[in-house]
Amino acid sequence: MDITFADIKKRFEAEVAASGPLASRAQLPMSYESITPAWLTSVLGSGHPGAAVVSCRLSDPDEGTSSRRRIFLTWNEAGARAKLPASVFCKGTLRLESRYILGMNGGVEAEVTFYNVVRPRVAIEAPEPYFANFDPHTFNSIIVLRDLTGEAEFCPHTLTLTLERAQSQMRLLATLHARYYESPELATALSPFNSWEKYFAATVQEAGFGESCPRGFAEAQDVIPPRLYRRAAEIWPATLKSVERHRELPRTFVHSDVHLKNWYVAANGAMGLNDWQCACKGNWGRDLAYCISTALSIDDRRAWEQDLLRFYLERLRAAGGPAIAFDDAWLIYRQQLFSALAWWTGTLGQPPEAPKMQPKASSIEFIKRMTHAIDDLDALASFGR
Repeated sequence: MDITFADIKKRFEAEVAASGPLASRAQLPMSYESITPAWLTSVLGSGHPGAAVVSCRLSDPDEGTSSRRRIFLTWNEAGARAKLPASVFCKGTLRLESRYILGMNGGVEAEVTFYNVVRPRVAIEAPEPYFANFDPHTFNSIIVLRDLTGEAEFCPHTLTLTLERAQSQMRLLATLHARYYESPELATALSPFNSWEKYFAATVQEAGFGESCPRGFAEAQDVIPPRLYRRAAEIWPATLKSVERHRELPRTFVHSDVHLKNWYVAANGAMGLNDWQCACKGNWGRDLAYCISTALSIDDRRAWEQDLLRFYLERLRAAGGPAIAFDDAWLIYRQQLFSALAWWTGTLGQPPEAPKMQPKASSIEFIKRMTHAIDDLDALASFGR
């Protein structure tokens, strides 16, 4: 992307200077505190004559790569009669720091496009959107979702998944991947999404992950298998090969950030997937390797991973995707572990002045799980054929 941090900062400052009271859904908030009942009425009340938000209240801040808040709403009689939501969950790039990384790598547009274009077309468990919009010039964005608090169990990094829940993850990914497997829609309806190679390059080169990954790998030494740590110099070259493989492999639509904390257990027991800001066009192996290696304890992954891969391949075929030989899939799975690892060594290795993206404990746990998978499967040897 031909834009610099200085450009983003300048545009942010101009947007702040030009901002005024929010009254219409055509406007984007500059802060959660600037959100008004009139704006919420415009976003949530259309199609319900007379419905209006009377007042609203914010939850405590939840800051990470993006800014997140719940908003609690009081409706007038017409809104209450229409059973409009009493609360919503919002996420956006209202802070300058969020726009740096998610503007550079296309994450702002990716998540908004997912909720507006992909979500209505795929029968998977994912949050229901009420509104999603972004400004392509400033990278400001806001997504308003159904509030799942109280009806879904969000997964912490410490959660132990059952085999049935891991199979539910495979079922969701197979449904998603089959829907867009080598589809012409990748070049039409899904044209706003980057290829995985472009998304990775922007994150590494322009958002600083290239320097952060080796730093994070070194910082996590205590949880990395010693045999693998001694081969630290080979990890980054393998990561680049992992990404380059996508140029020759079949493409589909991938979530691309399927670590355990982005999953939830829905009220019906099915696994659901949120946080679609890394969504892009790449090979299914990215999601499979990333999901299995972070979602399961080391022992469970060792016991279940081959069966889960077979389960995924069966469901992919049943959902309209191709028949893929297990040995071919197993090779792809091993190779894609490296670029999955980069998402967490890069997170852990961020410089001190960078915004905090994830708690250190989450980064350490996922790095431990993924590096043990790489070591167990001798994944460094997977590029030898």
